[in-house]
Amino acid sequence: MKNILIINGHPNSKSFNHALANAYAKGAREQGANVDFVEIGALNFESNLANGYNEKMELEDDLKEAWGKIEMADHLVWVHPVWWGGLPAKMKGFIDRVFLPGVAFKFRKDSIWWDKLLTGKTARIIYTADQPSWYYRFFNKRPSLHALKKMTLEFCGVKPVKTTMIGPIKSTTDKDREKILKKVYLLGKGMK
Repeated sequence: MKNILIINGHPNSKSFNHALANAYAKGAREQGANVDFVEIGALNFESNLANGYNEKMELEDDLKEAWGKIEMADHLVWVHPVWWGGLPAKMKGFIDRVFLPGVAFKFRKDSIWWDKLLTGKTARIIYTADQPSWYYRFFNKRPSLHALKKMTLEFCGVKPVKTTMIGPIKSTTDKDREKILKKVYLLGKGMK
């Protein structure tokens, strides 16, 4: 049985991102997957890595629990909006605080190379934006996707990382949103 963890980076539990996360979960559960959630907006933690990686910050209980869920998962599903070309602030802080050296990756002594400690996991990133996907890709170069996919997940060994962009979200009708939710439900059903 596949263990799927859905990590929702939108701080508002009434957002369309929340509905997307639930649609994916519904499809995956119908196929027999174990599905769990991390709602970043509901977590209580200091999001600022105040001293960088020079001084260890103890993880708050919410972060310890979230990291335990990440460790148990076979497949990570990240759902988030694109704000100013990047990730929501608390989501970025979550990554800074839990994807730590020696935990998610480990630098090799006297080397520029590192060991990827999350090898064997796969992921899907579902992100929403207020621009068409072609514009975000060709004109803006997809900075949030690059940061999460390449510089975080693949850096730590998660592969493959598949992506689904939904946009422009601000001009969608209720009928459009129903179609989008169906598409994401089918992604969950395929556990991709």
